[in-house]
Amino acid sequence: MAALHAAAFPPVDAWGPDALELMLGLDGGFGFLLPGRGFVLARAVAGEAEILTLAVAPEARRQGAGAALLRAAMAEAWARQAEQLFLEVSARNEAARALYAAAGFEAVGRRRHYYTDGADALVLIRRPGGA
Repeated sequence: MAALHAAAFPPVDAWGPDALELMLGLDGGFGFLLPGRGFVLARAVAGEAEILTLAVAPEARRQGAGAALLRAAMAEAWARQAEQLFLEVSARNEAARALYAAAGFEAVGRRRHYYTDGADALVLIRRPGGA
């Protein structure tokens, strides 16, 4: 998974094995893997869920892997009784923003200069039964 994350994100933002293990070990943590294509890590606790990272290998992009991983994470969040699912995405990441918009996520906030490249993070939310 660390190799997939490194391929999907700039080196300064890539998570190593220790970080990935830590995220999976969080209370309520879960994930889904499409071997060689991508993975999603999330958590659901106390009625709220959060996508921690969604990584798709560059050669697997625009082939449905991201959408499949997102659907799996949403289904698991709802199964764990989450009333809302949050995530953060770079305001500069048009492809990811389109993926999340198509899945019914809406912007509810902005974190200025959140990412290492200076980009803002858009805070998105999705509730069960949405688009």
